[in-house]
Amino acid sequence: MKALYFAWVRERVGKSEEEIAPQASVATVDDLMTWLAEKDEAYAHAFEKKSVIRAALDRAHVSHDARIAGAKEIAFFPPMTGG
Repeated sequence: MKALYFAWVRERVGKSEEEIAPQASVATVDDLMTWLAEKDEAYAHAFEKKSVIRAALDRAHVSHDARIAGAKEIAFFPPMTGG
């Protein structure tokens, strides 16, 4: 699965995208954020406030309890404001 990171999530992780392969027990977006946060300090910092991070699976916005099975891409980004 390709993971894409935007705005301050990207800045904290230190990259804009990467290929990831979480184990089968990582079933939801929330599980994936927890799994990523366990990788190292940069990811832990990026995902320390999971509740404010938005996610999209295959370019469709989803909630944190959405299942990730079968997704080819996940994107993480902070809340967006209009103007």
